[in-house]
Amino acid sequence: MDAVEQAKLGCESPYAANRLAFSDHDLLLKDELRGIRLQLEWMKPDLALDEQDIYSTLVIFGSARFNTSSQSCNDTQKGYYDTARALAKKVSELSLAHGGNEYVVTTGGGPGIMEAANRGAADAGAKSIGLNIVLPREQRPNPYVSPELCFQFHYFAMRKMHFLKRAKGLVAFPGGFGTLDELFETLTLLQTKKVSSLPVILVGRAFWQRVIDFDFLIEQGVIAAEDTQLMQFADNADEAFSLLKKAWEIK
Repeated sequence: MDAVEQAKLGCESPYAANRLAFSDHDLLLKDELRGIRLQLEWMKPDLALDEQDIYSTLVIFGSARFNTSSQSCNDTQKGYYDTARALAKKVSELSLAHGGNEYVVTTGGGPGIMEAANRGAADAGAKSIGLNIVLPREQRPNPYVSPELCFQFHYFAMRKMHFLKRAKGLVAFPGGFGTLDELFETLTLLQTKKVSSLPVILVGRAFWQRVIDFDFLIEQGVIAAEDTQLMQFADNADEAFSLLKKAWEIK
């Protein structure tokens, strides 16, 4: 009897003690095994990305609420959606020129700006990654993520680590708490040199300069003037793409 047959037999047993440990869901969901679950959420996507030969990524963040199929989506939101889609297409065409293994577009996998970026990659005929997370609302896998690269997470911490492990750049479109969370975490890691240098592009200068008063932060002494050099601004896809290529030393 091989391990698969033993596992099946263990799952069918009415007695928990008779189940193989790796097939015992009740065991795996215990608080005491949280460390094992965290490890699994790290290893499963990492192994899959290695098997797909994904060497580097471009992470694109933004609001899940800029949904063009919604009646509440205004022209400004639609403009950001179209910009994210256009940028992702440009980056994905560059990725394909590098064998489809570099600069692979990566998003949170959900609707809005995330959908736009995965859609742009699909427009170019390139694969893209979606790092979904189970949430009460809004988060659902969009149809443009490559199925073999569509992951689900329970833990934000593991998802955040995967966003940055292979990242060669981050582009943040206007968004809410989730977007701000990911942006500030990345800036903090760059500021403290916990990650290697990478370009951070904020799309929508007027939005970002109103949401975050960087000059006031400098004035209050909570950041240094040079910290603002950790990010750059862009207002359209061409401008953002040019900044990325310059950072990547691509002509």
